[in-house]
Amino acid sequence: MKKRAIAAALAAVMALSALTGCGAKKEEKSAGVKLDPSNPVSLTVWHYYNGAQQAAFDELVAEFNATVGTEKGIYVEGYSQGSVTDLEKAVSDSVAEKVGAQPMPDIFSTYADTAYSVQQQGKLADLSTYFTAEELGEYIPGYIDEGYFGNDGKLYLFPVAKSTEIMMVNATDWQPFAEATGSTKEELATIEGVVAVAERYYAWTDAQTPDVPDDGKAFYGRDSMSNYFIIGMKQMGTEIFDAVNGKVTLRPEKDKIRRLWDNYYVPYVKGWFGSFLKFRSDDVKTGDILAYTGSTSSSMYFPDQVIREESKPIDYMILPAPIMANGEQWNVQQGAGMAVTKSDAAHEFAACEFLKWFTAKENNLRFVCESAYSPVRKDANTQAALDEIIKAKGLTINPKAYDCLVAVMNNADSTRFYTTKCFENGYATRKVLDYNLSDRAKADKEAIDALVAAGTPRDEATAPYVTDDAFEAWYTDFCAALENAANR
Repeated sequence: MKKRAIAAALAAVMALSALTGCGAKKEEKSAGVKLDPSNPVSLTVWHYYNGAQQAAFDELVAEFNATVGTEKGIYVEGYSQGSVTDLEKAVSDSVAEKVGAQPMPDIFSTYADTAYSVQQQGKLADLSTYFTAEELGEYIPGYIDEGYFGNDGKLYLFPVAKSTEIMMVNATDWQPFAEATGSTKEELATIEGVVAVAERYYAWTDAQTPDVPDDGKAFYGRDSMSNYFIIGMKQMGTEIFDAVNGKVTLRPEKDKIRRLWDNYYVPYVKGWFGSFLKFRSDDVKTGDILAYTGSTSSSMYFPDQVIREESKPIDYMILPAPIMANGEQWNVQQGAGMAVTKSDAAHEFAACEFLKWFTAKENNLRFVCESAYSPVRKDANTQAALDEIIKAKGLTINPKAYDCLVAVMNNADSTRFYTTKCFENGYATRKVLDYNLSDRAKADKEAIDALVAAGTPRDEATAPYVTDDAFEAWYTDFCAALENAANR
């Protein structure tokens, strides 16, 4: 009996050593799938990457195919579908099996709303089948949580690169304004502070041409209005889309929506804020605004010069995205993930093996260096890790993208990231946030400008648009538009 006990103990020690000893491999979840390297599984990936991002993706895919793919029996081919909109349409047509549509790819880039819609039709694989808890624990929790569409533990969307929002400022033109008016960068930490600075900037630029009244310039613009609503409400303690298991309760609380109206619509129609071209970085380039809030990925497009009658070089400042005064420090979490089409175990397993490799620390950092997106693993989200891979691989990274990544990484400990849960008609409802107030502000600003051009003082022309009654009328229309979109 004693000999058998010793033998059993030795066997247990040997088994434990095989699992935890030097050089032991981390547990992997295969769902019983075994691939044959002599007969590799072919995977197609649809994405919306273009330019440098596509080149970086293609290079990583080629490396995977030549190494791990060859060893395990997986071959990957990537196809750009053009823009995000083009990709969404291609996926939608494929899911609907429209005439002429291509078959569903094995993997595709997608935002959560689109992935949720596809999943509701039973077309997405449950990725939790192929990832261990240990493996998922290596990723930033909020990024993984976005891929759970319900409380059933099934994972449908996997993070590959994420972004948040920052504020970028034309530092060259900021300097003389700040010196002349006593304005400070610290004021730009809150939305209300931005409004105060923008009013000051309008007055300061208006004074440059005393013979021409009411010709001040806008200071600030915003790229994503839905983020303004969603994150602004969250900072004030409310989720405007309170979604649970795909069902949403709308919470457009009037007092908080009024604050958002006061701090976007009002300064916009008064000329302190502006939006002119497609993106606010374009408006900085033309000199129509001095600063904007936008995605970290937009930092690469922040101009090196202002092009007006005479071009001049400009420098930049990267600041945290402003928050609502006295609000909680929430920032937006955004960026497409990868979904895997429901098919057979071999293709689903192979797809997950590629995603694990693509998001490994070194590979993920190589990819995000071309995009100013943030890596998705915990061990990759430090400046030290970023600097290490840049040096080791001799990578060239856009200075603005580097500074942006470092700023986000260094502020990560003091920032919480938030994204709404998926729900039916989420895409359409979010579009109400994107366009309802911004379109109204733009149309009303044009009407006010026409009155000013006809000789009406701007304050007088603006007055009817910024009353309590004006807010009430818009708020009623806004709530109705949200309800219609959510329940269509």
